[in-house]
Amino acid sequence: MLGVGISGFAIAAAIVILIVVNSIKILKEYERAVLFTLGRVDPEHGVRGPGIIIVLPIIQKSTRVSLRTITMDVPSQDVITRDNVTVKVGAVIYFKVMDPRKAIIEVEDFYFATSQIAQTTLRSILGQSNLDDLLSKRDELNMELQKIIDQQTEPWGIKVTNVEVKNVDLPEGMQRAIARQAEAERERRAKVINAEGEYQAAQKLADAAKIIQTEPAALQLRFLQTVLTLSGDKNSTLIFPLPIDILSPIIKGLQKEKQ
Repeated sequence: MLGVGISGFAIAAAIVILIVVNSIKILKEYERAVLFTLGRVDPEHGVRGPGIIIVLPIIQKSTRVSLRTITMDVPSQDVITRDNVTVKVGAVIYFKVMDPRKAIIEVEDFYFATSQIAQTTLRSILGQSNLDDLLSKRDELNMELQKIIDQQTEPWGIKVTNVEVKNVDLPEGMQRAIARQAEAERERRAKVINAEGEYQAAQKLADAAKIIQTEPAALQLRFLQTVLTLSGDKNSTLIFPLPIDILSPIIKGLQKEKQ
């Protein structure tokens, strides 16, 4: 009888120890536990942690929630832009749980729900934009997406901190059209720059002609500079200035003969 009593006591002690061990929960610094007591959550003491908490078996049940920022990849969505161009757009969303109690009670799976909201909002907002805006105004679209998604997830205790449109996949035909457009734009800029250079050069030549006209000695100095430049090339070419005044009588005589 004594052996049976000791054996029963040992079993009871083991059961008690097992219950105590299972009742003790250790939460990390970034974790919180939503504690259900008989199926209800105490509004004031329903969220516990971090550290050691006691969960009574059968009576209480806890659900862990991480407070760290979650990075979620939004799958690529087929979007038809306002100018009727079909593109595939992917994004990444950053969010965190601000109220663990709401995140567990107000929605069944806050991670899945946030993912679905992000996908539908991505298609809706980007579908209202032109392709050029989608490619050039990325920052404005990111801010608008973040604002709208955050408004929809706020009742769940979720704070969306950032949304980034990650990639935009264009059809091959549209890629070729954009490449041709970019090439034409570069050619236009090159022609404008060339014309601007010609215009500036013509202005400088006109200014130089006015100076030479007022100062005849400047023409002689310019001629001497040209001769010096040619002589530096080690060639045998000789240049002699021939004033136009000497040729004027000859030109006039030829014109009278033709008349």
